[in-house]
Amino acid sequence: MRTACAVIFWLSLLGILYTYVGYALIITLLARWRARPVKQGDITPTVTMLVAAYNEEACIGRKIENTLALDYPPDKLELLVVTDGSTDRTPDIVRTYAERNANVRLLHQPERQGKPRALLRGFPQAQGEVIVFSDANCYFQPDTLRKLVRHFADPEVGGASGAKRISGQGDAVAKEGEGLYWRYESYLKACDSAVSSVMGVPGEIWAVRRNAYIPPDPDSFIDDFVASLRLVERGWRVVFEPQALAYEEASPSLRAEWQRRSRIAAGGWQAFFRLPGMLRHPNKLITFQYLSHRMARWMVTPTLFILLFFSNLGLSGQPFYRGVLALQVAFYLLAGLGWLLAARGRRVGWLLAPFYICLLNAAALAGGWRFLLGRQSVIWHKVR
Repeated sequence: MRTACAVIFWLSLLGILYTYVGYALIITLLARWRARPVKQGDITPTVTMLVAAYNEEACIGRKIENTLALDYPPDKLELLVVTDGSTDRTPDIVRTYAERNANVRLLHQPERQGKPRALLRGFPQAQGEVIVFSDANCYFQPDTLRKLVRHFADPEVGGASGAKRISGQGDAVAKEGEGLYWRYESYLKACDSAVSSVMGVPGEIWAVRRNAYIPPDPDSFIDDFVASLRLVERGWRVVFEPQALAYEEASPSLRAEWQRRSRIAAGGWQAFFRLPGMLRHPNKLITFQYLSHRMARWMVTPTLFILLFFSNLGLSGQPFYRGVLALQVAFYLLAGLGWLLAARGRRVGWLLAPFYICLLNAAALAGGWRFLLGRQSVIWHKVR
C-alpha cells in the first residue's frame, strides 16, 4: 500500500511540475534552438471582420467605431455582425451604422442558436480573402489588422493569432487573474509559434485564410480552438503575433470567470475527441505540443492535484512526506484566504497565484465532469 502511494505521489508531483514548469522550459529551449522563421510582407488583402453578437447593445457601437477607425484601407475592410437571437437593441444599432456605411453589414436571426451556428451562417456571407474573428466587447489597436495579415505573405501560414490584454471594468480579482494567466499563456504561444504552430487561438482575435478555413461543428463549445487546430491537422501553420493587440474587459465577477473556465475545459474534452489528426500528426513535435500544452492541462493535471494530496496523506508517517503535506495544506489555506478576500471585494495581492491556480483546476474538473455527463450546452449564459 505504501509503495503504491509513493508511486502515485511522485507521478502526480512530476506531472504537475511538468505541466506548469517543465513544458515551458522545454518549449523555450526549442524556440531558441530550432525556430522556424515566418515570411512577412506589407500586404493588404481584403478582410472581413466577423463578429457574432448576442445582446451586446452596451458595446456593439464602440466595436463598430473601433473597427472603422483601424489603420487599414477602407475599401478592403468590411465588418459583418451576426446578431444571434438578440432581444435588445443590438440589431438596430448595427443596422443604423450599416445604413450609413457600406462596409458594415448585418445578418440577423431572431432565434438564438449559439456562436458556432452564428459563425456558420456568417462565413458564407464574408467577402474577404482573410477572415478576422472577434467579439463585440473586444477592441483592436489601430495597427492590429496590419500586424495580423502580414503573416499571410508566407504561403505556409493558414492562420494568425493576436495577443489578448485585459483592461477596463470588471471584477478586480478576475482582472488580475486573467491578466496573469494571459501573460503566461502569451509567452507559451510565442514559443509554440516559433517552433511550429500555436496550440489554439483566442476567439477574440484571430485571422484565417478564407480558402483554408473549416467552419466549426454547430455544437462546438470552443469553436476557435477546434477551427484553428483543424488548420494544423491539414498541414497549415498557425502563428502568433504579439504586437497585434486586442483589449477586452475582465469577467464581471468570479462567478462569470468560473463559468467561462469550466466551459472552456468542457470544450477541451470535446475537442480531444474531434481532433484525432493531432494525435497522429506526421510532425510528432506538434503532437507533443498539443498534448503537453493543452490536453494535459485540461484532462490530466486537475486530477493529479487530488491524487497528490491523498497519496501524500497515506505517506504522512514519514518526515519528508509530512513536510510536503504541510506545504500542500498551506497552499490550499492560502488559496482559500484569497477566495475569502475576493468574495468580500478586497485585494488578494500575492495570494492571487495559489487562488487562481486552484480556480483554474477546479473549473477544469467541473467542466470535464459536465462534458462526460452531457450537461454542457453550446449556448452559454453571460453573467453581466
